[in-house]
Amino acid sequence: MILLRIFALAIVVLLLVPVALLPIGTAVPKSILVVFAVVEIALLAVLFRSVRARRILLTLAGFVAIAILAIFGSQIFASTPPILDANDKPIPNSIAVLEQVKLNGTKQWITIRGKDVTRPVLLFLAGGPGGSELVWTRKYLDRLEDRFVVVNWDQPGAAKSYNAIPIPMLTTERYIADAHQLVELLRSRFQQDKLYLLGESWGTILGIELVQQYPNLFHAYIGSGQMVNTTENDVMGYQFALKWTRDRGDTKTLETLQRNGSPPYIGNGMFMKYIAYFSVLNSYMFNHAPGEGTEGNRLLDVLGIEYGYVDKVNWFRGLIDVFTIFYPKLADLDFSTQAAKLEVPVYFTVGRWDVNAMASLVERYYKGLQAPHKELIWFEKSGHTPLYEEPKQFVDIIVNRVLAKTLPVRSN
Repeated sequence: MILLRIFALAIVVLLLVPVALLPIGTAVPKSILVVFAVVEIALLAVLFRSVRARRILLTLAGFVAIAILAIFGSQIFASTPPILDANDKPIPNSIAVLEQVKLNGTKQWITIRGKDVTRPVLLFLAGGPGGSELVWTRKYLDRLEDRFVVVNWDQPGAAKSYNAIPIPMLTTERYIADAHQLVELLRSRFQQDKLYLLGESWGTILGIELVQQYPNLFHAYIGSGQMVNTTENDVMGYQFALKWTRDRGDTKTLETLQRNGSPPYIGNGMFMKYIAYFSVLNSYMFNHAPGEGTEGNRLLDVLGIEYGYVDKVNWFRGLIDVFTIFYPKLADLDFSTQAAKLEVPVYFTVGRWDVNAMASLVERYYKGLQAPHKELIWFEKSGHTPLYEEPKQFVDIIVNRVLAKTLPVRSN
């Protein structure tokens, strides 16, 4: 009985975790939290008083049931916070929803946020592949909601849309097809002929492909952390990581990089090989440009209430699984030749310290790119993510340059 009770207490501690974390990173109502707490206190009382094995096991079953309900509740109550005025009241005509949409027969998730549903729609394409940035955009780019209806899409394989499509079936063509259908849904819903498109990292690859195929659907394209040629970029990044590691005297990391060899990597262990030199690049960028929304903050944002517990697990799974299977399919990408001409205004926002998407490749692509209008805009205190590292400047550029030049800013 003593051993059974010790075992039971150990299990109970584990089962208490899903309930204990509900107030921190979910939108489960307080009334339900109180009910869970009362039930668990009662179960604890029964457990400590029980002298029979059968009752102890039944009590454990009760804790299991509460933990399952907590996980289920975190999923069904997941939401995006309302947009409130100074009196904590929802702003009239605003929109703040987390919705499931059907794209080419599969269920995927989006957030829609804006202070005025009649404003232009801006579709955000997250980095990755397999990445989700529902919380980051809400947190760092909330001022865009003053001028746009901002739509953030969890792409297939990412967080809330992790199970939308079997990951081995993901192709660039499928991403483009789903994105195109989402654009058409948004055009119809908000009665707008054209949208604005903002891509970040992997999202810039999808973004360029999308505006190249459907230029008549977009006012303008904005790229942050613009990718140009994945293989050339990775080789340059690896060489940079070798040099910086050697200069710092970090022999252990240097040995790991040398043992892994130069990318591109494929097969077993490829993800960790990429992580080995990405970590060096991220360390370099953080040392030179420790902006607001740097990589160090990103893990904390998975606690956002947009994600239930299953979504939070899939947030990590998506980054690993999709990258491992899909990223090698981009080895032949080279926008310098494959997208040398675009028929929409193009704005590249480039972090001066970006060594993840090499700034020199973006400059080269920009110089040869033909477009109705193009701008290369430098962010002096940013690395790979200027939209998060210098969000005020980024929003100012989107509103006062992009929006002002492509669509007259409506007076309040």
